[in-house]
Amino acid sequence: MKVVVVESPAKAKTINKYLGSDYHVLASYGHVRDLPRKDGSVRPDQDFEMDWEVEADSKRRIDDIAKALKGADGLYLATDPDREGEAISWHVHQVLAERNVLKTMDVRRVVFYEVTRSAVLDAVANPRDLNRELVDAYLARRALDYLVGFTLSPVLWRKVPGSRSAGRVQSVALRLICEREGEIESFRPQEFWTIDGVFTTPRGEKMTARLTHLDGKKLGKFDLPQEQSAAAAVESLRQGSYAVALVEKRETRRNPQPPFTTSTLQQEASRKLRLSASRTMRIAQRLYEGVDIGGETVGLITYMRTDSVNLSNEAISGSRDLIARDYGPAYLPNAPRTYRSAARNAQEAHEAVRPTDLMRRPQDVKRYLAPEEAGVYELIWKRTVASQMESARLDQVAVDIADRNGRGVFRAVGSVITFDGFLKLYREDTDDAPEDDEGEGRILPAVAKDDAMAHRDIKADQHFTQPPPRFTEASLVKKMEELGIGRPSTYASIIQVLQDRDYVRLEARRFVPEDRGRVVTAFLSSFFERYIEYGFTAELEQKLDDVSNGRLEWRALLRDFWRDFIAKVTDIKDLTITQVIDTLDEELGSHFFPAKEDGTDPRLCPACSAGRLGLRLGKHGAFIGCSNYPECRFTRPLAMPGEGEEGGAGGDFPRVLGNDPDTGLPVSLRKGPYGVYAQLGEGEGKEKPKRASLPRGMTPDSVTLERALSLLALPREIGLHPDDRATVTAGIGRFGPYVKHGSVYKSIPADEDVLTIGLNRAVDLLAQAKEKSGSLRDMGPHPAGGGTITINKGRFGPYLKHGRVMASLPKNAEVETLTMEEAVALLAAKAGKAPAKGGKAVGKGSAKASKSAAEKAPAEAATAKKPAAKKAPAKKAPPKKAAAKKPAAKKSAAAKSGAPAVETAATPGAARRAAGR
Repeated sequence: MKVVVVESPAKAKTINKYLGSDYHVLASYGHVRDLPRKDGSVRPDQDFEMDWEVEADSKRRIDDIAKALKGADGLYLATDPDREGEAISWHVHQVLAERNVLKTMDVRRVVFYEVTRSAVLDAVANPRDLNRELVDAYLARRALDYLVGFTLSPVLWRKVPGSRSAGRVQSVALRLICEREGEIESFRPQEFWTIDGVFTTPRGEKMTARLTHLDGKKLGKFDLPQEQSAAAAVESLRQGSYAVALVEKRETRRNPQPPFTTSTLQQEASRKLRLSASRTMRIAQRLYEGVDIGGETVGLITYMRTDSVNLSNEAISGSRDLIARDYGPAYLPNAPRTYRSAARNAQEAHEAVRPTDLMRRPQDVKRYLAPEEAGVYELIWKRTVASQMESARLDQVAVDIADRNGRGVFRAVGSVITFDGFLKLYREDTDDAPEDDEGEGRILPAVAKDDAMAHRDIKADQHFTQPPPRFTEASLVKKMEELGIGRPSTYASIIQVLQDRDYVRLEARRFVPEDRGRVVTAFLSSFFERYIEYGFTAELEQKLDDVSNGRLEWRALLRDFWRDFIAKVTDIKDLTITQVIDTLDEELGSHFFPAKEDGTDPRLCPACSAGRLGLRLGKHGAFIGCSNYPECRFTRPLAMPGEGEEGGAGGDFPRVLGNDPDTGLPVSLRKGPYGVYAQLGEGEGKEKPKRASLPRGMTPDSVTLERALSLLALPREIGLHPDDRATVTAGIGRFGPYVKHGSVYKSIPADEDVLTIGLNRAVDLLAQAKEKSGSLRDMGPHPAGGGTITINKGRFGPYLKHGRVMASLPKNAEVETLTMEEAVALLAAKAGKAPAKGGKAVGKGSAKASKSAAEKAPAEAATAKKPAAKKAPAKKAPPKKAAAKKPAAKKSAAAKSGAPAVETAATPGAARRAAGR
């Protein structure tokens, strides 16, 4: 017997099936030990010696492994094939060695990148020793994160009360978000004008073109800065006589993107599926560890923590066979495509994220997966296959239309796909991309040089430059990867920590820094600038990679870092609170006190009209206060004026937005005990006016008249559900925004908008709700009316449900083939056993009984349950017996969750890993 250790129970179950009865596979549930969360766990004065602690839950896992090793003749450590997985195996080995369990036992490391039978058996047949360099890199990273957190955070707490902890990588990511917000706040829109002309060809076809040259000079973006100059140009151009001056035609090729890495998967899942990075990784973990497909548990994708874009020869060959078979030889390039990673040191895994079997198409496995799992798998499958497909070919046409007298030149651009190539299967989304890509999809009329072109209209349009967009999860991950900050496998936890500590919030799927986050970033930028510099953090990541490759000794890295870091911390400890306040006040002044349109001093105290407002620090955190304290006690919360806080310009309620064009009633924003809401009119007599609460994340300053009217019009119809053509609606209820279909409700995620959510996304959310509720089949409305009949999965098997009546399906009944007639009979039989009014039973054989059962099922079923409830106390089990059942019930619930233990916060090791970032 050989013992195999993996991280999660789901993975253990799958692998045990592959290896058979000669192996005993156990789960460690992530890390089995970590640094105690107290000062002194890493000791720089003792050359960075570390203390490790095994928590109670992990101790039980180690006990199970140690027990299994008694009489075993070998131990295989089969944790994940990355640096973190190597560390888990090392910890397990160290703890077992300290217990003197291993003795002379053969201990080997097993690595596989996909949970398939062939990959697992091959790995077990070719084990290796623990990789000391990967372990050293883990130790260096863990020590760095610990030392920064436990050394810098106390300084932050003392100097900036109310702040949370600081982290080596998270603080740099926070700086990115805060600096982008600063760019938006300092942005001043610049006006510019463009001129478009509508021309007619000799055959009467219309063509729209944009002015590119005026009076012989090429136009720059701001060469028409105001309406007067644009109007003068239009007047001059309307006098012209036009003809085709140039026709350019060229064929271009568009190549497919490489297969997914960790970061590009997170980006595409965010853009296409609206999944957070952490959610994407949890779903990918399940697909990797194994899914029950037709009675067999198989891993559907390869390991999902990787920055490599390579594909194995087997995967390339499989892709090419599939392309030739499903799409034809025209879509198959002459030679396989190879890709090179843009990452400086692709080292987490040997392959990109890909399906383990490309012949397992998305439509084949969809019925075995939850909707989000099916969506992620389809993304990975399509991206992998498309990466080996032929390039798309496009015909680009550019036509210059010039005034014969040289007043101006207009250009029209069109781009038509002549061969779709990989676009037939997959097209990558990009953040903030223009809808029209070089005129793609626009077909221009056929014209030739010197063709006369009659101008039908020439007009000018006003534009304003736009500020840089806030980061989405996708664009933040992309930026961090470009800068070399962190590792792709850590991005999800970094982003989650920033939200958990209330440093940032998601608003319309974009990150907005909270004022707490702005203050922390200002403090770190002012006093610890080097340690949140992008270049310094990226250089440190490179040194950690050098450790993992054996080019740098890990303790030497820590000594170099600690020498300068502790000296800086010691200097900052001597700063007074006044020095900190003055620095932060100057750094954040433009944020908290933006210039007013009337030119008055934004810092003038509104209470005493003499004092100067500034940043203050109290025991509960930062706030805005008057310099004349204690004579003037004016304060306001730390928020920009206009964000709806008391004391700010935006804190004045009610605020009238305008009048409803349909009723003429005023629409206003008001503040109540439960937050800000929109109101229509004032109400008459006892009749209350219509009101609508602002969803979480929607600030009062972002609410326009149109948006307020949309909120007041809720619930709104989104469309018809594709399954039964019933209406799907969206609204705001007691627990926030939701979508509804029949009797099924599903909350809308906080980063999505109830006013704009579309039918496809709503159907997806409702499917998740249905999956969670355990519904197996919706049979439709009861023939006698009064609600829908559904088949649900229960603890003791499938059952029918109509209102409050529930009837178990016979053992020989099939869920998919059960007829409505059979379902009604089963429900009627169940309802017929219930006591009717007056306590008399209703007979099952008569028509009257059937009618009574159909009409009164809900009430009777409820009544039927009451006697059983009364009998329960008389049959109490002995206390000891009842107590013995509780752990079993808990275990069953945990087993049903389906969540991978490695990635959940409930797993001590995973939680510590996330907190350490």
